[in-house]
Amino acid sequence: MATGHSSLGWLSCLCLLLASPLQAVEVGIAGVFPNKALLVIDGAPPKGVAVGQKTEQGVKLVAVEDGAAIIEVDGKRRTLRVGQSVVSQQSSDRTPTLTLSSDASGHFYATGNINGGTIRFLVDTGATMVSIGASDARRLGLDLRNAQVGYTQTANGTARVYKVLLSTVRIGDVTLTDVDGLVHESDMPIALLGMSFLNRMEMQRDGQRMILKKRY
Repeated sequence: MATGHSSLGWLSCLCLLLASPLQAVEVGIAGVFPNKALLVIDGAPPKGVAVGQKTEQGVKLVAVEDGAAIIEVDGKRRTLRVGQSVVSQQSSDRTPTLTLSSDASGHFYATGNINGGTIRFLVDTGATMVSIGASDARRLGLDLRNAQVGYTQTANGTARVYKVLLSTVRIGDVTLTDVDGLVHESDMPIALLGMSFLNRMEMQRDGQRMILKKRY
């Protein structure tokens, strides 16, 4: 993860294909700096864009936070991180579709939202539910007072977990409501996008890409 005063990712450019009613705009992130990002639009050379500025193609840089750029196109915001490759688009039948590209280790990551709060996910088909750690749960304002208490087996032994109902889980254009989740009593290095989300998607693997299409 890139943090600090600057971050360049010239060799691993993050790309997002943004579908609009008239044409698709391909946006890449070549690097991020405080209050500025280097955007690659439709394959053109990198161009410095300041926070709040909109390009002639209609791409607005909303913010730069935690080594990621938040952009807005056609009124929709996406969080782009250098080193991750994501294609987010609407399919021809208007069903929300998300395409993720794996990293060098074959893992799929995605930046999304739980109940409106930003969170980083690892796609994990071995996880029964969307799972987050204690500190993330506090940051997201999840109320555990009436949560069902259970236990799960981890690499470090048995751990207590709290079953909750997440109002919304969103990644790109895909938003699901009332998603079962587990909050671990200890912190986790990253949230897990488990089967309580993935079971409601059509999943396809195409080489290094995973295509998720919303079912319901």
